[in-house]
Amino acid sequence: MPFMWADTLLVSERAHLLRLVLWGGASVLMGTALLAVLRARGQRSALLELFALVTAAWGAVDVALALWGMQSLAVRDLAAATRLDRFLWLNVGLDVGYVMVGVTLLLVAWRAVRRPGLIGAGIAVIVQALALVILDLLLAAQISR
Repeated sequence: MPFMWADTLLVSERAHLLRLVLWGGASVLMGTALLAVLRARGQRSALLELFALVTAAWGAVDVALALWGMQSLAVRDLAAATRLDRFLWLNVGLDVGYVMVGVTLLLVAWRAVRRPGLIGAGIAVIVQALALVILDLLLAAQISR
């Protein structure tokens, strides 16, 4: 890890968590809005319903984890900064794994079982996981400057 001041790292970490709260909040808002529109119009779409549910649920988890992380923000020493860097790269790997899970769910739902709801869920997992990859890589880029 290159040289970085502890307060700069704290600002970067806080900004990352804020971006995560914003993404999660937008996901909750968009997922529930999509469900509300479907209900208001009396339309049934398994694909859109599961897409909206997974999007809203994943967003709620993102918000909860980011708010929990904000409570424990503190200036880090070198050892803690190294742990953050390693944890961040672990998360990037997990996020890529989530993308693969979403792709698998999408392909199985499309090819094998022909279930539109699972297709929607797979697409939502892919979108959410890709967003987390981008957000985590953004923090990693800031840390490794």
